[in-house]
Amino acid sequence: MSSLSVDHLLGIRNLSVDDIERIFQTAQSFKEVINRPIKKVPSLRDITLANVFFENSTRTRLSFELAAKRLSADVINFTASNSSVKKGETLIDTVNNIIAMKVDMVVLRHASPGAASFLSKHTKAKIINAGDGTHEHPTQALLDAFSLREKLGELNGKRIAIIGDILHSRVALSNIYCLQKLGAEVLVCGPSSLIPKGIDSLGVKVSHDLTETLLWCDAANFLRIQLERQDSPFFPSLRDYALQFGLTSEIMESLNKSIIVMHPGPINRGVEISSSVADSSDSIILDQVENGVAIRMAVIYLLAAQIER
Repeated sequence: MSSLSVDHLLGIRNLSVDDIERIFQTAQSFKEVINRPIKKVPSLRDITLANVFFENSTRTRLSFELAAKRLSADVINFTASNSSVKKGETLIDTVNNIIAMKVDMVVLRHASPGAASFLSKHTKAKIINAGDGTHEHPTQALLDAFSLREKLGELNGKRIAIIGDILHSRVALSNIYCLQKLGAEVLVCGPSSLIPKGIDSLGVKVSHDLTETLLWCDAANFLRIQLERQDSPFFPSLRDYALQFGLTSEIMESLNKSIIVMHPGPINRGVEISSSVADSSDSIILDQVENGVAIRMAVIYLLAAQIER
């Protein structure tokens, strides 16, 4: 069983290009598995994985759970809302209590940036970052890049736009790191209030004009407006945002070219993307969902190669 150069998946920044390629190659094999009549392989029958989510999630948690079960691993799910965390238990105590039950891997989602990295230094289990605050969401970036490569071939020299709430998005940062490592040009677009100051220091272009952005890019990844992370209004109203930065069929037709449309979900239909675009042949949103299971299978499988059994 081949492995990765890292002990945990904490962020894209920690991965080498060889690591990303190994994950993609492994995911391609697993994608063939999950499209067979019998969708399971017995690879990790002796591994137990815990989904430990301190923030609400449906898509990511289910994707990780399904990925682990497709590999025949045992899975337990933990949500903070029904736990001793409400009684004051710390992150380390919570996870160490779970690991004491002979858990080998922990998939962690937490509101604090750096939580996965912190935990990796204080526990013996393999840690997979499923989103730490507004910092990183590495498996989302990997599945986005994998999905793009399926459609565009090599990403070297391709132009990818990330549009929307860049300021509050962990997906944006992981995508920037991943796409740049694979040689793509990246542009971020949105209202100035939702673009982090100094983001151009990461080597990305910045635009506040949707049409200009769409004419520039080969693919556009639209991000959800994260109202739950916004302490105060960053734009006048959702209607105003949709009029300036929402993608509609009319805008797509005016481009006189075809672009790939993506969204990590969940979509605010009629805000970031209209229903007609989300459900069109230009959209690869459902491909992203399918590829998410294959990518997470690959990550779990490759990290499990380092576990002493």
